[in-house]
Amino acid sequence: MSATSVPSMADFLTKKTYSPPSWASHLLPIPSHTFSLAHLPTPIHRWNLPGLPNGTELWIKRDDFTGMELSGNKVRKLEFLMAEAVDQNADTVITIGGIQSNHCRATATASNYLNLSSHLILRTSKLLADEDPGLVGNLLVERLVGANVHLISKEEYSSIGSEALTNALKEKLEKEGKKPYVIPVGGSNSLGTWGYIEAAREIEEQLKSRPDGLKFDDIVVACGSGGTIAGISLGSWLGALKAKVHAFSVCDDPDYFYDFVQGLLDGLQAGVNSRDIVSIHNAKGNGYAMNTSEELKFVKEVASSTGVILDPVYSGKAAYGLINEITKDPKNWEGRKILFIHTGGLLGLYDKVDQMASLMGNWCRMDVSESVPRKDGVGKMF
Repeated sequence: MSATSVPSMADFLTKKTYSPPSWASHLLPIPSHTFSLAHLPTPIHRWNLPGLPNGTELWIKRDDFTGMELSGNKVRKLEFLMAEAVDQNADTVITIGGIQSNHCRATATASNYLNLSSHLILRTSKLLADEDPGLVGNLLVERLVGANVHLISKEEYSSIGSEALTNALKEKLEKEGKKPYVIPVGGSNSLGTWGYIEAAREIEEQLKSRPDGLKFDDIVVACGSGGTIAGISLGSWLGALKAKVHAFSVCDDPDYFYDFVQGLLDGLQAGVNSRDIVSIHNAKGNGYAMNTSEELKFVKEVASSTGVILDPVYSGKAAYGLINEITKDPKNWEGRKILFIHTGGLLGLYDKVDQMASLMGNWCRMDVSESVPRKDGVGKMF
């Protein structure tokens, strides 16, 4: 992949030699290959959220359009991670996440495309860890593509940790003669970080091709495992974008993510301080994958007013956090051009159906006047 290459569907599922942007060529190690999994470049368009300060322009990059079952930000990381798995002659991929993990769903699908089996360790409540997890949202796709699902309670996850859990499963599968490749939570390691270093290059190229000279002052994105914000922040800092990156954390506190992102940057020998390249805001609310009624109402209002459907776990909380920040200090955002990166996760909405039902209501039984002629068989039901 080069700066001048144009991805096309003819390249889908092909392995390619990787060449980094010139401004990232000093980072080490540089990946040798990628697998083309995402539909790129994803579009950027104006996003007219109500209530923005005077002169403020909000734009949105639709990384929810990277595919269907492979949609969202995770697939950009998987392009690098799955290439390494294949290079290592793995026959099995292991990863871990929450019960409605978008990353696990994308990993299961990508593994299936590449003829690798997948094992997903999914975190759920203690009461549900011994029951069939069902077929809601991401679980439906994961189980359709044949992923092996291993349930773990939140209490066990908390006391053991994701690394020890994936290593335990890896050892078990190795004893069975498998060759497993482990991908961490969210695909967020130094190799996965290259996915959003590449996204920064993609944004650069998109802006260069515009006749209006558009340049962004700020980039806003959700933060759930840290890899996306590490890549886009480093890419913006090193490359031509030079936009201030704002990350809205949906689980752990900002201090945790500053330290975690620093580890990813150090793993690339980037030589930069995480606190210099990204501003992390706390947007977790009630906790990871838990929503307040105000957050869900916001998701509904955004969909009704702009047609953009946000997920409730990541981009919904990030956009809600952004609007709250703007409302608190509108002068600070006046006249700025902001790019919001939509990281996908539509399937997560299916897990919120009961909570959102009261927000709907725009339906009725159609009342057809008696004066309208009726004759059996006129209406064909295809």
